[in-house]
Amino acid sequence: MDSNRVGSSIDMAKIELKNVTKCFGDVIAVNNVSIEIYDREFLVMLGPSGCGKTTTLRAIAGLEDIDAGNILIDENSINDLSPADRNISFVFQFYALYPHLTVFDNIAFPLKASRVEKTEVERRVLEVAETLQIDASLNQKPKQLSGGEMQRVALGRAMVRRPKAFLMDEPMSNLDAKLRIQMRSELKRLQKKIETTTVFVTHDQIEAMSMADRIAILKDGDVMQVGTATEVYHSPANLFVADFIGNPSINLIPCKVSAFEDEYMQISLLDHLQYQITEAEIVKQLARMDRDCELILGIHPEDISLEDIGLEDRQNMDDISAEIYESEPLGAETIVDLNLGKSERGEMVILKVRTSPDFDKAVGQMVAIKFDQKQLFFFDAITGEAIR
Repeated sequence: MDSNRVGSSIDMAKIELKNVTKCFGDVIAVNNVSIEIYDREFLVMLGPSGCGKTTTLRAIAGLEDIDAGNILIDENSINDLSPADRNISFVFQFYALYPHLTVFDNIAFPLKASRVEKTEVERRVLEVAETLQIDASLNQKPKQLSGGEMQRVALGRAMVRRPKAFLMDEPMSNLDAKLRIQMRSELKRLQKKIETTTVFVTHDQIEAMSMADRIAILKDGDVMQVGTATEVYHSPANLFVADFIGNPSINLIPCKVSAFEDEYMQISLLDHLQYQITEAEIVKQLARMDRDCELILGIHPEDISLEDIGLEDRQNMDDISAEIYESEPLGAETIVDLNLGKSERGEMVILKVRTSPDFDKAVGQMVAIKFDQKQLFFFDAITGEAIR
């Protein structure tokens, strides 16, 4: 182990949630959740508001009693332990700094409350302040600090206790966009330096994907998928994960298998566009499906290319064409919206394509669409589960 690691005496911790359930009256906030959080891992719980991520975090901290299941740290159940006895630090969404205390005293507060010796308090506060680069502000009051500095003080107060784990509930939601980007990288660097198991809650997918070792994606109290950023993006377990991860979101198009042979498969998109799949692995996957069963095709905007239409394109079943509906120049790239026509419900279906910044086709122009077939996903339209 690195002898230079800050707080080298910090205990390591593996956290396990086994079939954890929490209800508020008739509302199931956490539904039979099982997650293993590895020792020293940075795990992010991601999901929309009301999905159960903060309730799960508070259950780990002991701030919410669970109705069923078990929570363990290093294979020991902590269900019956008070929050103070779990040796976990919680960083809240709002910093909750004491305005009348200096930065030093804010960081030192949990140590003084535990009657730690004065010289040890000073040593540990200075160590943490230097790590967080706020040692020059130790004599200042919170009102004299920037948002980023206040966040560091809140982190310092959590770190100085040398807990087994950090729990963080959207700690950067009150920062402006530029500072959030800066703090993402700083917090990730800090977590790797101190090597403490960290569970971080956010609804921001970019925050999750840029920081997490693994991401647990929640919806309505259920865990949809746990995996690395690469896994949840390139191998989504279901429609919810596919649609939730990515900006712009993945394109999802209703389709059916209309014909198949040994080396290719023809599908109909929106019942009026015919497309031929020749990628062997996908043909093998879809060969198990019944003809005319309802599917959803998914493809990320960056896995589509656009070309001018020629006579050969009109006759090529590997490609489809569509009209440019709108384009959004974003500097480093251009997002192009294509009108694929209407769904069975009469709704316009837009295909989003990520293109180069010099894309110069005009609104109303027809273009040929080429999918990277290795990057196609298919989902069961009824269950939403990915077809593997």
